[in-house]
This record gives sequence, structure tokens and C-alpha cells, in this order.
Amino acid sequence: MVKGSNVSLTSLSENAGSVIVGLGWTSPSGEGDADVSVLLLDANGKVRSDTDFYFYNNPVAADGSVQLLGKTPTEDGNEDRISFDLTAVAADVDRIVVAASRYESARFGELDDLQVTLADAAGEHLLRFAIDDAGSVSAIIFGELYRRGQEWKFRAVGQGYDNGLAGLATDFGVDIDDDAAETTEAETLSGAENGTQADLAPSAAPPPVEPLPQAALDAIPAPRRPDMESAAAPQKTAARPRTAKKKVTLPKVTKKSLAENESWREARLFPVSVLKSDRDREMRATSVLLSVMAQVPEFGRRLTAAFGAPAGRMETFTEVSLPHGDTPRRPDGVIRVERAGKLWTALVETKTNGNALKSDQVQAYMDIAARRGYEAVITLSNDVALEGSPLVDVKIDGRRKHKVALRHLSWAEVAHQAQLLIRHEGVGNAAHAWLLQELLHYLQHENSGCHGFQNMGSAWVPVRNGIDDETLCQGDPRALEVVQSWERLVRQVCLGLGGELGQKVLPVQRAKRGTDPGARRSELADRLCADGRLQAELRIEGTPGLLAVAADLRTGKLRTSFEIPAPDQGYPLTWAKRLIRRLEAAPADLHVETLVDGETGGPRGTLERLRPEPADMLPKNTAIRITGFRLSLLKSMGSGRGNAETGFIRSVDDAVNRFYTTVVVHLDDQTSRRTSAKERSATG
Repeated sequence: MVKGSNVSLTSLSENAGSVIVGLGWTSPSGEGDADVSVLLLDANGKVRSDTDFYFYNNPVAADGSVQLLGKTPTEDGNEDRISFDLTAVAADVDRIVVAASRYESARFGELDDLQVTLADAAGEHLLRFAIDDAGSVSAIIFGELYRRGQEWKFRAVGQGYDNGLAGLATDFGVDIDDDAAETTEAETLSGAENGTQADLAPSAAPPPVEPLPQAALDAIPAPRRPDMESAAAPQKTAARPRTAKKKVTLPKVTKKSLAENESWREARLFPVSVLKSDRDREMRATSVLLSVMAQVPEFGRRLTAAFGAPAGRMETFTEVSLPHGDTPRRPDGVIRVERAGKLWTALVETKTNGNALKSDQVQAYMDIAARRGYEAVITLSNDVALEGSPLVDVKIDGRRKHKVALRHLSWAEVAHQAQLLIRHEGVGNAAHAWLLQELLHYLQHENSGCHGFQNMGSAWVPVRNGIDDETLCQGDPRALEVVQSWERLVRQVCLGLGGELGQKVLPVQRAKRGTDPGARRSELADRLCADGRLQAELRIEGTPGLLAVAADLRTGKLRTSFEIPAPDQGYPLTWAKRLIRRLEAAPADLHVETLVDGETGGPRGTLERLRPEPADMLPKNTAIRITGFRLSLLKSMGSGRGNAETGFIRSVDDAVNRFYTTVVVHLDDQTSRRTSAKERSATG
């Protein structure tokens, strides 16, 4: 069809009561996209109410007449499909406008092969209309279905708009609500999603990109001005459509199960019960992760951006055979990203169940990548990489012009990024959220082998014994190994807590900028030999201080603590009473110590003892200046080097999580309000 032409659907098919309209395009950069929308119009060319506007935030009509089916991959790009049941369309609907829009500053001129197709109920393609003159517009009416007597016809329109989806909808009488000062309520898969505000304001439509035949021009509404508003305009509903895109997050409160008893297990997309060997776990974990990365663009982009990958169309592969001398090599996976006709490629080597990466394997993949012009080799294992301490040693041939980056990713980091998206930040649609949920369930299952750092190493027991009997000497390499394991554990604890909170949690390094990481760890190892303690500090976004963790290997105790500076104004007794009130829900065995200026220590006691008498927190000498308060919890630490119930790793993770959820979360008014708001949102 050509612009402005029309055709009767009954002349094309006997099955035209239901039709599928497809809007397609390709992107030279590999990252361009657009969103479809549908408007049902009356004889005046306006929507009857705001509910006649169907788009990504309102995809299905209650009467079944319109249903946005979403995007379907094609050989050349994407096709967005819409199902119409024309027999269910209300009698007072005269026209159905089919349009698409781009977000923010994107324009349709950046896309190629714009077209609309129409198929009947039997799936037979009936017509095609291509738009080759889109130009710098952010919204386009591709075509429209309209009544003529008792039959439906299709008109090829190709009309462009400069002001996006909001302006297009406003011109047809939709009352758009895009107040940037208003925040949408956090929502879930069951009908609520986290909203983000868009800079989309209703405005009048610009002139057409190209003059249309008079019949088509008559069908397009004139631009609205405030002085042209009709007093007889249809009454709007209280809830106005928002063109700001919503994002899907998962509910924190699980729905009640329909299982008859607890022995029933929910069917999962990625089963783990069949995994019997380490090889099975490696193959399954690689395939599961890479497939989700390719299908959920937000997730794939987040994992690869730090490795230098461009934003573009991603494809992933497993068990690829590549030539290498007399014996071909088979990396566990390959990631390819296309942008503007150029390819970025990374080879993937995976280990699970605590297995160590092998230097000869990684070296071979580095050599293959260099010869073939690939950009990176990504290693993936339970271990956590440390600055200046590579997990595998490889030799780089300086004579090669093409440089290959060696990057490492921990399974804990993968789980962290998935949790951030599905619990806090949201993804584009419900299917993507569900895929990430299934991936996270798989990674956290005990049989997957993808549990992150779980072993303090072979030096852990000898070092503990050496500290107990005071035979551990400074310079012992085993102490350095324990310090490195401790740093890995702290980084993993930060990832876990950050994923739960949806906030940045980072370890604090008490060292001058530019200090050699190896020298810093050697100093910490000497300190461990001297005083028998491992220490760390965590900076949690939104909290008024640092969360300190100390493991005393002499006493077998873990101490988590937090220091609060004294207020600038007010009276000390008021400070003490306010602190006790904030800690109303904290554990009774919480230690509270008053920090004083120029003294080794101030008054201290448990919260249980101080609750009835907050004045006991104050020094007897009123002339002594109070500088702050230190809150601490003590618990026994695990003795084993692993992550079992009695293991050291689990005891540290439990101690940090307990201290944050029972103490730190109550210390800051803003933090308390934010947490309460999240809880109210999660419970509906």
C-alpha cells in the first residue's frame, strides 16, 4: 500500500473479524526500539474516555477487542503485534488508530524498514505498508482501521508527530498525567510496578511530515488549543493514564501456595535435581546464565558493561568449538554484542561448586581470543577477585597488537545484579522479571554449585591454631592467605546485603590512595599475627556511619558495631533518651557505650539495663564532652572454614545481617521512614 490508500478487509479475506496488526523496524545500532499504542475514537475523532488509550501501561481491553501482544524477534529486527477482535469493538467506536512512539530524544529517522502488516484470523498476511520518510519525529500513526457501513477498512497513514506518545494521545482527547513531582507507588507483578517519571508534556501536534490525500487529512484531528476545548467533551475518569514507562519488580510477600502439603515442589524453569556432577553443574549454570543475559537486555547489559562491551544486540552461545593447535578448545560460552555493524566478543570459562580456575585453560582462551580478534575472556566462579591479586596467572604476548582483557565475575555478583533488578529497580516486562526470578532461584539452590565464596582456604585452621597457642609469626604466608580470604568474604557480604537493601554497600579501605594492595594485605597479615583479629568496615548508603565487623580468633567472638556522632545541639540527656527510643525494637543484649573526649571510655551497658534509666549513659562528670555512642553486638563465630551451619563464613554473614536489620535500620529517621515505606508497599 501507499500513503493515504485504503482497502476493505472483507475484500482481502473471509476471516477478517479478527486481525493481527504488526509494526516492525530494524535498528542499525542494534539498540533502537519503539513502543506501540492504540486509540479507539468516536465519530468526533476523540477517545470516549481515557480507557480507550492502549499502550505499555494499559495493554488489554476489558472486552477483548484490543490486546497488545508484545515484541516478537524477526530475522531483521523486532515486530510488535496487536490483536484486534473487530466483532467485539463497541458500536460507537468509529476508528482505531495504530501508532508507535520513541522515548526521550530518540527519533524514528534513526530506525530502518518501518512497516505495518496485517494478517487475518487464519494467519494469512493481507497487506503491507512501508514508511520510508519518517524523519526526525518521535511518534508515528502507522495506519488506522475504520468503519464504512457494516465493514471495516484499513487506511495507510504514515503521519509523524514531534512530541511523542503524550502529545499524540493528548491530540485525540486523552488526559495525560505526567506530573514529574508526583511519584508512582511501588507495584508488583500482580498488577503493580515501580514507576519512573518521564519528561513528556502534552502539546499540539506539528504539521504532517508530508501532505496526505484529502480523505486521509480529513480523518486526522486538528491540533487542540486551550481556547478550542469543548464544554461537551467526554467526562474523564479520576485515574488518568501515565505515559511514563512502568517497570516490573517482584512482590516481597509470597502468595499463599495451592499445594496440598509441604512435600509438593513448585515447577521451575531451571531444574537442579538432575545435576549429578561438577561438569553437569558447569554446563547447566553457563547455559542458564547466558540465555537469561540474552533475553533480558537490562541484565545482560549490566553484567557486560563493566567489561567494555557496548550497548547493542546480544547473542550468547555454549559449547563452541574453536581451533587451537592440534586439539580444538571448547570454552563454556561465548558472548557477542553487535552495535553499528561491529562485533564485541568474549569467551567464557565457568567453574562451580568451589572448583578453582585452571591457568592452562584460561591461557589457551586468551591466546585464541588474541588470534581471532576477540575483546575479552571472562572467568566465572565462586571466588571473588581482589585488586592486585589475580585468580589465574596468564602470560600476555607483548608482540601482539590486539589486546585481550581478562575479566572475572563471581556468582555472588551475578545474583546481586539479578536481585537489584527484580527486587528494587525493575525490568521492562513481567516475563523478564520472571526469568530473573527463576535464575536467582537456580543460583541460590544448594545443588547448583553457584553459591559464591564458601571456603576460607587450607590456611584457616593452621592460622587459628597458631593464634591460640601463640606460635604464629609475622611474615607467615598462611596469615596472608587468611587475610585475602577475609577480604573476599567481606566483599561477598557487601554484595548480599546490597542486593537485599537495593543500596550500595561497599568495604572501606583504610589506606592512602595509591597504596599497593599487596603491601596493604601484608600489613594486615602482620597485625593478625600480633593481635589475632580480622577487621573490616562497611559503608551502607543512607546510614549515618560505618558498620564495623571484627573477628577475634583468640576468643572466638564476632563483634558488629556502629558509631553515632553526638548531635551538634541539645542536651546529653535528651540525646540518650532519643537514642533509647530509636532502639526500642533492638535486641536487649545490644551493648551501648558512650564515647567521650579525652577519655579511654565512657559509661557502658546493655540496652536491657539502660532502657529504664537512660541517664546511666552519661558521665558522672558533666564537664566531660560526649562525642558519640558506640552500639555493639557480640556472638560466637563458627569454627569451620566453610559455609556450613557451624562455619565461619555463615556466622559472619548472619552477624552482619542481624546487626543491620535489628540495629542500624533504626538509627536514622530518613532510613526508618524509607524502610517503613518499602514494607507498606510490599504488603499492599
